[in-house]
Amino acid sequence: MTSPQQFLLPDVGEGLTEAEILAWSVRPGDVVEVNQIIVEVETAKAAVELPSPYAGVVSALHAEVGDLLPVGRPLITIDTEAPGEAASGEPDGGAVQQPDAEQPALLVGYGPQGTGNGRRRRRPAHPAQPQRADSVEARAPEPAPARSAAKPPVRKLAKDLGVDLTTVAPTGPGNTITREDIHEAARGATPQTAPDPAPDTPRTSETRVPIRGVRRHTAAAMVASAFTAPHVTEFITVDVTATMRLRELVAGRREFRDLRVTPLLFFARAFLIALAKTPEANSSWDEAVQEIVLKHYVNLGVAAATDRGLVVPNIKGADRMSLHELAQALADLTATARAGRTSPQDMTGGTVTLTNVGVFGVDTGTPILNPGEAAILAVGAVRRMPWVVQDVDGNERIEPRWGTQLALSFDHRLMDGRQGSELLAHTAQILHEPGLAML
Repeated sequence: MTSPQQFLLPDVGEGLTEAEILAWSVRPGDVVEVNQIIVEVETAKAAVELPSPYAGVVSALHAEVGDLLPVGRPLITIDTEAPGEAASGEPDGGAVQQPDAEQPALLVGYGPQGTGNGRRRRRPAHPAQPQRADSVEARAPEPAPARSAAKPPVRKLAKDLGVDLTTVAPTGPGNTITREDIHEAARGATPQTAPDPAPDTPRTSETRVPIRGVRRHTAAAMVASAFTAPHVTEFITVDVTATMRLRELVAGRREFRDLRVTPLLFFARAFLIALAKTPEANSSWDEAVQEIVLKHYVNLGVAAATDRGLVVPNIKGADRMSLHELAQALADLTATARAGRTSPQDMTGGTVTLTNVGVFGVDTGTPILNPGEAAILAVGAVRRMPWVVQDVDGNERIEPRWGTQLALSFDHRLMDGRQGSELLAHTAQILHEPGLAML
């Protein structure tokens, strides 16, 4: 006799309330093992693969690809072997019994939260619709198609072109689907000719994109920050020629040869050193108890643009790292963010943020604070520019130098103008003359 077990959608972050179904790895009739990946979901912070808490046969999927499912709602039902004899004479395949104490709490905040009518649809259902719990019919199990790996940019391309990944033959290394595979599948699809519009009807010139996942979370956070914390932004242009020479020197050292030594590494280091002399910049405002919370650690957030939107993972304890450790942490953070695999833990707990708008060729900007933080530093493009240089005799001349612009936004509740100005000026001084960090 089998015992139906429901796996409820867990809270895979800190206080997240829902997740979108990105892809199912199983279908009704499949045999699954404990800890086997069964579904990939996207929360407001990251994409996460969820493992099965049970071993058995999948009897029903309770959501389709594209659905938004609230935390605590049924995600999947798996028929497991009943422990011992059944307590009643009800035959197999009867009503699904809700688990009680045996329901495992796999992740943070597991369990039902609030009430509601279940899942919400966000976009049209995937062509291959999963079977619902209330329409399960007895039939021979069908083997699930082999799931080929595809990176997030490739999945996005498939969605944009309307290509079903389960129908694409992978040609990439390790049985992965490439962009070329997607384009080839799209070219092989039967084109559907849309009827000509009526003479008086203009062609559609708008595209509506559902607001969900990271984009919705970022939008809500930025609005909350902009209308809660009184922002002040200050700017400074700095000669970073000495820092660029130091970068070349460090990049040539043997212990750094396997790392990408970028100017951002030294901007981050200078900012961390300057923060030590302006502790108010590493604090938060607790409105509920009317207290200022000074942090005695620095979790440095680094803004990263991804296919899913802007994410700001942070490096825990960045102020205690050596230059080599910081370089490794930045490399890992960037690679993980671009792959769309940043964990929810890495997205929480930041204390200050660094954003590199210079990577897009931009000179400066007015960055918006991350909610709960007091300061964010924007770094502009590093470029050659004419600079007035004075020699030891006081003679001036113009010569080309490496220069950049820094923009610091801070919460005026937590920092006065003097403190914000000192933080920005001290950061610029270290970048102009890295030897000052020795003082």
